[in-house]
Amino acid sequence: MHKSQKAITAFQDFLSTPLETLLQQHLATSAEAAALALFHDVAANVPAYKAFLAAENIDAATIQSLADFQKLPAIAKENYIQRYPLTDLCRYGQLSECDMIAASSGSTGKPTFWPRFFTDELQIATRFEQIFHDSFSADTKRTLAVVCFTLGTWVGGMFTTNCCRYLASKGYPVTMITPGNNKDEILRVVQELGSGFEQVVLLGYPPFLKDVIDTGIARGVQWQQYHIKLVMAGEVFSEEWRSLVGERIGSQNPCYDFASLYGTADAGVLGNETPLSICIRRFLAQHPDAAKALFGESRLPTLVQYDPISRFFEVENGTLLFSGDNGIPLVRYNILDTGGIMSYDAMLKFLAEWGFDPLQDESLATDIQPTRGIHPLPFVYVFGRSNFTVSYFGANIYPENVTVGLERSPIPQWVTGKFVLQVKEDADQNRLLSVVVELAPGVEASVDKRDAIASSILSELLRLNSEFANYVPKEYQMPQVALTPTGDPEYFPIGVKHRYTRK
Repeated sequence: MHKSQKAITAFQDFLSTPLETLLQQHLATSAEAAALALFHDVAANVPAYKAFLAAENIDAATIQSLADFQKLPAIAKENYIQRYPLTDLCRYGQLSECDMIAASSGSTGKPTFWPRFFTDELQIATRFEQIFHDSFSADTKRTLAVVCFTLGTWVGGMFTTNCCRYLASKGYPVTMITPGNNKDEILRVVQELGSGFEQVVLLGYPPFLKDVIDTGIARGVQWQQYHIKLVMAGEVFSEEWRSLVGERIGSQNPCYDFASLYGTADAGVLGNETPLSICIRRFLAQHPDAAKALFGESRLPTLVQYDPISRFFEVENGTLLFSGDNGIPLVRYNILDTGGIMSYDAMLKFLAEWGFDPLQDESLATDIQPTRGIHPLPFVYVFGRSNFTVSYFGANIYPENVTVGLERSPIPQWVTGKFVLQVKEDADQNRLLSVVVELAPGVEASVDKRDAIASSILSELLRLNSEFANYVPKEYQMPQVALTPTGDPEYFPIGVKHRYTRK
């Protein structure tokens, strides 16, 4: 099919198909069959995947069942994306089949490029439609959408902007403005334009949006008059955080005023929070024993629902794999996120065993229609990257970036090279980037050494990590460095394999 024909057909489908119909497709169609169909299409038409299967001695024709599919080797950045030329990762070996490229920072600072076509964005626009329709009732309310994600080659800003525009084309009374992550500009547009709308949606990274809200309060912005809603991505946050921010914007019901996306540069949005998933997560936050039983960990992951026709999830050794169509179609792709999946029925059954029925919870009984935001979609939960990165304002920060900062003269004379990188919160739940550094034997800590180390780490982060430089507001960029003596029992116990990050 010619590109223009493909675009027209997909756009007509998107505009004419009600959200409800889109979200019910998985009830009539087998998600397994959709995943197998994607596999056969990719095996036939994507040169890199063809070569990958040949190298693994796999004949695509023999993959006929879900069991066969689950034996396929997973692909990842290392063994697939970085191994083949960009054009070979696209259908027919044609980069021109795509019309947009996003970039994501790699651990070495070398970016990965992710091409996509208009039709790939339409699939993701349905995730935004779920939020704007089910959570914010934006089908009936004049809505100003303020895109606070970084604009540029990074995936968040442009992708979000495009998806919101498609909703406007579909008839939603939604108007966009794109200040990006310029705080003064965000505050200016909300105050100048906000009162002309029935609600204002801010879309951005959670710690950045909190910073915008707190700065606004300090400058006398009356947030509650704008009926603020928040769409977030890129970071796990606590329910305490949601409640605190909700209070500051005058939120009436956190289940309908917030929505977090499980989004990636690799494949757009994989899943999204729904009023139902938020209601469930808030219950679990109050019942840590239930959360531990459900997730197997004593920390709360991001919990979202997903459409198994659009993104097919599997779990292998506690790691999430997904398959989905894109500019670079991905089959059993390992994004290095730890987490799990759970069917809708299994989730409700589990909660019933803990004496909770979210469908009867008062936070889900809205005036508009009692079932808005409740769909029998499966759940996926995500603890975040397992590969020793920390996420800060949506930027993935790698230990390697910090190592380089400790290697600039005269710092190596003072330190062993060991450190612990973590994101901490202060009493007001603002994020800070903490680096605890082990001093070399016999070296005394001093303010001058601490400041020199912090400046050196900062300049290397800015140099090596374009996400850090562009996502993290200036006033949050300087790391908080603490110096400990050699062999500090809390951070650097002797004789134990050292871990450079802490969650």
